[in-house]
Amino acid sequence: MPDHDDHIDTPDAPPGGAVSTPAAAPAASATAAGKRSRPPVRETRVTGQPGFVLHSYPYKETSLIVDLFTRDYGRVGVVAKGAKRPLSKLRGVLQTFQPLSLSFSGKHELRTLIDAEWVGGMLPLEKTALLCGFYLNELLVKLLARDDKHPLLFDHYVSTLNQLAHGEPPPIVLRKFERALLKETGVAADLGRSTTTRAPVAPARDYVVDPEKGAREAVPADVWPVVLGKTLLDMEREDYSDPQTQGQSKQLMRFLLAHHLGGAPLNTRQILIDLMQL
Repeated sequence: MPDHDDHIDTPDAPPGGAVSTPAAAPAASATAAGKRSRPPVRETRVTGQPGFVLHSYPYKETSLIVDLFTRDYGRVGVVAKGAKRPLSKLRGVLQTFQPLSLSFSGKHELRTLIDAEWVGGMLPLEKTALLCGFYLNELLVKLLARDDKHPLLFDHYVSTLNQLAHGEPPPIVLRKFERALLKETGVAADLGRSTTTRAPVAPARDYVVDPEKGAREAVPADVWPVVLGKTLLDMEREDYSDPQTQGQSKQLMRFLLAHHLGGAPLNTRQILIDLMQL
């Protein structure tokens, strides 16, 4: 009996529509011009790539579509054929927060998973740390473009999972990762210098942070979160030892992330807020 998942419906050419040609050109010439305008799409095969499962959902009868975060290829979408079958090797391997060695191939945005092996060496996440891990994954899925590599962010993700697993304070761990994510994606606002005066941020002054420009002195009409200059400087130094810095940075990062998400809700964030006010 044929496997209904063996064929994945993907386009044979990149999006962009048909190539226009001059009306006077013969049909054969138009066809040739159209072919010449499309460079050949070469199939790529990647083996032994370090990565993690961010999210997965069912595809057809026995397969999964899996969002992966890999060190050298960024966020990658793959089809794991037959992964839902009881005897599939992939069934017990494609788990979140477990370091994997991944092999995949394909020439489209959605590739085919060839193999996944558990690497080990990390403690599992439990209780609140587990919820925090799902929050990290949701941020990556919603803020990272596919096939945009971020090796430094990948290393920071691994470090963050380890810190959570070893009981480091979640509010501090999450603030550091959120800031690193915005930096790596190129949308982190400048927190160390006023965008209006170009002077260094003064610890005792009140500031707001424009998500597109950076910090500036607060005025009475501001509706954005107002934070002390010291909080901004502490965030630049990744020093969250001051309880006031922890509280103000939480409100600021919530505001900045909401802006860059375009208002899209973070489901796990709301759960964490309800449980721990993180």
